[in-house]
Amino acid sequence: MDHIIETPTIKGPADRFTGDVYLNMLQAPTEPGRLAVGLVRFTPGARTNWHSHALGQTLHLTDGVGLVGTRDGNIVRVTAGQTITCPAGQEHWHGATGTTFMAHIAMVVGDDNGDGTTWLEPVTDEQYGQAS
Repeated sequence: MDHIIETPTIKGPADRFTGDVYLNMLQAPTEPGRLAVGLVRFTPGARTNWHSHALGQTLHLTDGVGLVGTRDGNIVRVTAGQTITCPAGQEHWHGATGTTFMAHIAMVVGDDNGDGTTWLEPVTDEQYGQAS
């Protein structure tokens, strides 16, 4: 065992999230590796903006009930213990339902320019309402 890492909890920035979201980075990419892993906690109704990942993303729910939506209107409801993958380049969002907290471990492999995430506009209340 190398060492135990203690990571601070930070509030998710308002330019990437709607509602209250908290993040603990569990693994930051360090050369030669490119894996970033974060524990992300969403309060009821909180969600990411639309975004995509150059090399895809894997989400593993650790608590609560979550929603993952794609531009084509597909919505997947996920619960603790389930894992969902978002393909490379797919614009999507994820967050808690309107009545439950949700936490997931987000895993992404970065590209040559960082974590490979492209952040887009917020998910509207109307879009979110159709999902929950």
